[in-house]
Formats: sequence, C-alpha cells, structure tokens
Amino acid sequence: MTLAPPPPPPPPLPPVQAVRWSDDGHAVRILDQRCLPEHEVYRELDTVSEVCDAIATLAVRGAPAIGIAGAMGLTLALGEGPDDSRGLSSLENAAEQIRRTRPTAVNLSWALDRMLAVARASSSGLRDKLRDEASRILDEDRAMCRRLGELGAQLIVDGGHVLTHCNAGALATGGIGTALAAIYVAAEQGKRVAVYADETRPLLQGSRLTAWELQRAGIPVTVLVDGAAATLMRAGRVDACFVGADRIAANGDVANKVGTYALALAARSHGVPFYVVAPTSTFDPSTPRGEDIVIEQRMPDEVRRGFGAPTAPPEVDVYNPAFDVTPAELITAIVSDRAIHRPPFDFASATR
Repeated sequence: MTLAPPPPPPPPLPPVQAVRWSDDGHAVRILDQRCLPEHEVYRELDTVSEVCDAIATLAVRGAPAIGIAGAMGLTLALGEGPDDSRGLSSLENAAEQIRRTRPTAVNLSWALDRMLAVARASSSGLRDKLRDEASRILDEDRAMCRRLGELGAQLIVDGGHVLTHCNAGALATGGIGTALAAIYVAAEQGKRVAVYADETRPLLQGSRLTAWELQRAGIPVTVLVDGAAATLMRAGRVDACFVGADRIAANGDVANKVGTYALALAARSHGVPFYVVAPTSTFDPSTPRGEDIVIEQRMPDEVRRGFGAPTAPPEVDVYNPAFDVTPAELITAIVSDRAIHRPPFDFASATR
C-alpha cells in the first residue's frame, strides 16, 4: 500500500529541557512529566529525598534523564555546609538510595558509579568536582543525542511513517532524545516524516508525552491504542518502528517499556524493520542475556486507578511490570552513538 507523504510540519517551539541545574546551580530543575500534557510545570529539587521521589514517581523519567538527575542529585548529599564535611560514606549511602528507585535502567547506576569514582579520587574540592562531573554527564548526553539522531536518520526514508512506543525523546534525555532524535534530525534534513505513537499503557507516556513533544516540535503525530499497532502494520501504514531502551544485554536483548516485545513480534510478522536507538551508557556487558535483567514491578494502582477514576475492581490482582525484554533476534538494528549495529550482536566487550 502506497501512502501519501505527510505534509510539511509547522514551525517548532523551543526545545524541551527535561532536566538541568537550577538557575543558581544549587538544585536540580526538572519538567514534571506527571503534569503533562495539561500543564507544563517545572520543579526544583533541593534534597536527595526529593530527587528519589521524582525518579520513583516518574516526574523525571527515561533512562538517560534519570541518570543525569541521579548524578546531579548526588551532589545534594553534601548539603551546603563546609565543602567536604559529609564525606564519602554519606555520598555512598545517598547513591544507594537513588540507585534503588529504578533498578532496570542501567544509566542510573552508570552515572552514580561515575560520580562515586570522582569522589573516591578526590582529596579536596569535592562539591565542585561532583558538580563539574554531573555537568559533563549532561553535556555528553546532549552530544550523544545528536550523534544518535544523525545515525538513526539514515534509516528513515523521505515520506516515511514511523511507529514508536513510550517516550524516547527530549523528555527522556538531556538533549533531543534517542529514538525520537532520529526523527528530529530526519526532519531537519528536509525529510517528510510522520509518527504513530502508541498510547503506552498503563501510564500513557506515548499519548501524554511523545504526542505533546512531537506536536510542540512541529512533527506530524497520530496517537493509537497499543492494541492497534499490529493492524496498522498489516494495512501497510508503517515503514519502520523506532524505540528506545533502558538496558541492552551483551547478546543484544533489549529491556524497554512494557509492550515493546509485542510490538517487535508484530513488526517481524509484517516485515517491518524494528530499530532500537540507545546510547552506549545503556549497554550492559555484565548482563549476558535479557533473562538476567531485573524487571521493575510497579504499584497495582497504576493499573487499577492510574489517573484517579477506577478502571478495575479495587482489590483485583494486578501484574504491572514496567518493562519487558525483546529478544535480539527480533531486532533489525541497534543504533548507538558509535555505530549502527547489525545482528549477530555481541556487546560483551562494550564499554560505557
């Protein structure tokens, strides 16, 4: 089936900044994604506890973004007293507290370990060194997003229709995103591209966040219920699937938002290329296979009454994994900030 190419996009608004330092540099400033799309609310997090709560409740989310927030948040463990007064043990305790908030996304542990390595190597000026390191992590993420976009855009044809799941854009990173970065760069290059965004049950990160972000950027976007993706593919209306990742095992198995596995199965059945776009900080060579990845189980009420109104009996049992694992054999290519990787995948020696 031949589709008419999407129309040219309207002029975009300024880029979204999901996480950054506050203007005075003493707090972590986030765009509270729990409030989208109805309200654009920014919050300043002043304590480690506030950072943990923001990550756990998805006020800030997306593997790269929570890594940045965790790194910045760790500096708050030093307080505002004499420079190194609280010391390494305080930082290690705070890092463990932050690390437990989201166990599946490897970027969080990666960023915290990087911060702790700086702390352990420092004999003085600890606060400034940690702030500098967290700022480097943010700056590197922005540059990484651009590289992902430039590589991923090579896989998008002019007039292409891309299906995505969850949110892997600017809201999930410090820059222009991972999977959505490819779409943004393709549009910058003059390619006409339109996006189908899965709602992404149960918390609707696709309809609430991806649709909001893409519409704001002037990219044509259509929201669909998750269960309609296979039918859309069967009708020939999808040219490629682009998704992000929260952890990539050494063999190329990918953990991403629950529902990604079903999307990959549908894509394979209908001959649609399935691309994963993620930075090298998401690769975990210490995890051999997807079955070794710890999958976060979230609260039942996210399903029973996620947005206030009851959508299930109040005491019914709920299975609510935040992620699922897509086997490497269902993936057409994995785009990192270094290369486009084709199967067979072997990331056992990958470095983050």
